[in-house]
Amino acid sequence: MSFDTYKNIGEVLKEYNISSTEENFIIETAILIRETFQEELTFSLREFNYQESEYAICEAIIFPVLKELYRSYRDQFTLWSHKALVYDDKLSGIPDYLLAKKSALGKEVFERPFFVAVEAKKDDFIKGWGQCLSEMVAIQKINDSVEQSIFGIVSNGQVWQFGKLTDSLFTKEINLYTISDLHKLFAALNFVFKQCEIQLEFSSKEDTNIK
Repeated sequence: MSFDTYKNIGEVLKEYNISSTEENFIIETAILIRETFQEELTFSLREFNYQESEYAICEAIIFPVLKELYRSYRDQFTLWSHKALVYDDKLSGIPDYLLAKKSALGKEVFERPFFVAVEAKKDDFIKGWGQCLSEMVAIQKINDSVEQSIFGIVSNGQVWQFGKLTDSLFTKEINLYTISDLHKLFAALNFVFKQCEIQLEFSSKEDTNIK
């Protein structure tokens, strides 16, 4: 059994005794978008027929957007693409993208993850969230810290949805963000990255206390 076995959020909620709610938890935090990035994104949207290819959506839209935000946080984190994530037989697979703590040993070493991003294949956000939430549960268990908030993103390239898992509560952001309003999307993503910074500081203190 793997992450993509879960067909919807409900299956994950029942399996792991998680409650679900919807709130407006994103606090849009503005960040400067480089003009060269905007030009490249516009070019990709105009020139590539990404709608017929799941790989093109990831390569032309989702990963470039995440990578652009990551530039500002690369000293603390590593952005992983299609990195295997395994907790047990039920919670295993290969998430599309993971943001994890940057290792002092080098970029080849995978450390504590903080958020996961999943492509909504064929615009199926229902299944996309089932997969995403199961990956968030795996991260929570791997990190062994229910107090840490794990963030999740599901996107078909055009529409971006956000959620977070804290302890046994999954919260889905009410607002939707779109690639057509790039500044609002980047402000929402920047909020998530900053929250991951806070979680990183918290986890570092936990590790220090344990030692």
